[in-house]
Amino acid sequence: MLHGRSALSRRPGWARAPRPRLAGAVLALCAVASAATACTATVPAAQHDPAYLVARTRPPASASSVLTGPASALAVGVAEQLFAAAPVVVVANASDPAGLPAAATRAERAHAPLLLASPAVSAHPGSGVAQPGSSSAQAADAAVWTAIGALRPRAVLAVGIPQAALSAQLPGVHVITNPARLPPTRAPAPLRHVVLLVHQGSPGATSLAIAATAQVAGARVVAVRGYDPRADPRAITALAAARPQQVLAVGGGFGPPALLAARVAVATTGVQLPGGGQIVVPERRLVALYGDPGTPSLGALGQQGLTASIARVRKLAAFYRPLSRVPVVPAFEIIATVAQGHPGPNGTYSYANPVTFLRPWIRRASQARLYVVLDLQPGRASLLAQAKEYQAFLERPNVGLALDPEWALAPGQRPLKQIGSVSVAEVNSVINWLAALTARYRLPQKLLVLHQFRLSMIQGEQRLNTRHDDLAIVIHMDGQGTPGDKQQTWNAVTGAAPAGVFFGWKNFFVKDHPVLTPPETMAHFPQPVMISYQ
Repeated sequence: MLHGRSALSRRPGWARAPRPRLAGAVLALCAVASAATACTATVPAAQHDPAYLVARTRPPASASSVLTGPASALAVGVAEQLFAAAPVVVVANASDPAGLPAAATRAERAHAPLLLASPAVSAHPGSGVAQPGSSSAQAADAAVWTAIGALRPRAVLAVGIPQAALSAQLPGVHVITNPARLPPTRAPAPLRHVVLLVHQGSPGATSLAIAATAQVAGARVVAVRGYDPRADPRAITALAAARPQQVLAVGGGFGPPALLAARVAVATTGVQLPGGGQIVVPERRLVALYGDPGTPSLGALGQQGLTASIARVRKLAAFYRPLSRVPVVPAFEIIATVAQGHPGPNGTYSYANPVTFLRPWIRRASQARLYVVLDLQPGRASLLAQAKEYQAFLERPNVGLALDPEWALAPGQRPLKQIGSVSVAEVNSVINWLAALTARYRLPQKLLVLHQFRLSMIQGEQRLNTRHDDLAIVIHMDGQGTPGDKQQTWNAVTGAAPAGVFFGWKNFFVKDHPVLTPPETMAHFPQPVMISYQ
């Protein structure tokens, strides 16, 4: 069976040549049959018989293409992208959903592209004359007639459209309604390295027509839940198996071709995040332990060993699963650089945990299907310089980054003497670098967390660069105290945030009075996509 062929094309058809593979199977069966049974088989020569006409397929000219428009325009676009010529073309009435499955079957059996005409062509079947429709319908149909002319068919099969009405639109073209009168055809050369992406919720007429045409051409059809293939685990698996050289997407929601190409490049790696897919949030909710391994005073993560930390965060995450519509993934938020009271050898008032110290925590967390966030408390150091120190970890698909402006110091300042702040320019420099790193290594979307409990902590926040498709930015409400105090901080933080960000919430085991329960935490609006415990 040729790649991409549907089960319909395996049925005996009026215009379909038998396949040598089927005859070979018959011969093999004969070889093991009983001597008392007579069995003969011959391999037909129809596959190479010049009497059988064959369409000429061609891959799309661009590696990534996006088709938009009404159903008839999309059907035309797919046919034009995948076929240079076709001896048979099938044209069906786009407004007849009951007849479209039969039209798709006939197109596959005839090895023909399937196009759709507007209802205006068949508005009065008894008249034998095409009736005028709206100007948009006339324009759409004109594109259909042009496409048919470019394919140079020997015959056009009308399904659900009166022969006379279609003949009036296609002078000089042999139009028939009886499939038995079509010339014999055989399957064209399959486009094995072409994938057609379709939106899972596309209208039936569109899906049937374009799927039939793509299957005839031997292209693989991949249905995507939504329009971003990175968000659909099944689409990721299918694209990783197909490894397409050209991708044709149907529907403007798939975005401009350059955006689609970047997303498909990530999807074809097949690498998926804990919880499935390659979109970090809001496709999953993270529940994290925060702290510095081995330092209990800096948070819950350092209050037990590595194995016990994994068990503890898994237990915390389990409380949120009944409350969440998306998968809940346990996570570590590890303080990678720690603000300290003395300047240290480099004068930054920030101690960088060695890579060798963090590696076993990240390795074990990855093996346990946890997400990991590396938190930077920069002191007087550059956030970008500190982030680059951990590039090897950030090249992993399940490792994100957090910036903690509270611990950013201006010249002359020291930790715990004031609340720090960073400029949006410094934050954007990290955003741009991290997005480029993610794109370079075709990584799943990466999380960037910005801790905040005062608006002054991120100066110029409205100019935050949220346009990178490779990143998901979470502004994490890091306040502590009573529920009322925390709610006021939450309202201020969420109200001042720029468009295009998500929100996180932190619970403090010691400094919150009382600690919110999981249902109380999830009651906030917008619902937090990341919940940390310190």
